[in-house]
Amino acid sequence: MKQGFYNIIKGKFLVNDDAFGNWRFIIFLSFLALIMIASSHVADKKVHRIAKLNDTVKELKSEYLDVRKQLTQVKMESKISAAMAQRGLQPSETPPQIIRIIKQ
Repeated sequence: MKQGFYNIIKGKFLVNDDAFGNWRFIIFLSFLALIMIASSHVADKKVHRIAKLNDTVKELKSEYLDVRKQLTQVKMESKISAAMAQRGLQPSETPPQIIRIIKQ
């Protein structure tokens, strides 16, 4: 057992007669490690992109709420009548009349 441990530490398993199988396994493990590293980098990029998109969504929602608030204020009858009063227009004193056309 002790001799086997020393052989592993010294690297004799890489230079003995059946070392080709060991080298193939080491290369395979190295390839898998590279794939894992690349996969984690891609996942990190996606996480950062998702965070950036969430920030953008929050900004757009707040902008939407602000514009909607401004629109409701501009659509108020008092604001419209004040803007028209500056141009010299006033609301009508008489209510509108209904015109009915009967086809015969």
